[in-house]
Amino acid sequence: MATPYEQIYRVISKIPPGRVATYGQIAKLIGKPRHARQIGYALAALSDGSHDVPWHRVVNAKGKISHRLTAGGDEFQKILLEEEGVEF
Repeated sequence: MATPYEQIYRVISKIPPGRVATYGQIAKLIGKPRHARQIGYALAALSDGSHDVPWHRVVNAKGKISHRLTAGGDEFQKILLEEEGVEF
């Protein structure tokens, strides 16, 4: 049985390049509506960079990049999305 974070990562891994999903959409897809914050916690756990989860394709409910604790993280996410053709 998959852990909650593994479920989240599986859903995020299905977001195609050039597309985004919100934290809330991911929460609904794993059967936990109103638990968008848990999606953020799962993404924060990926901070070591030893994964292939396209974390950068997850944005906030306004369709914007959420603030990152890591310096420059917001800008890095924007660059990754722009490279995939996402316009801001």
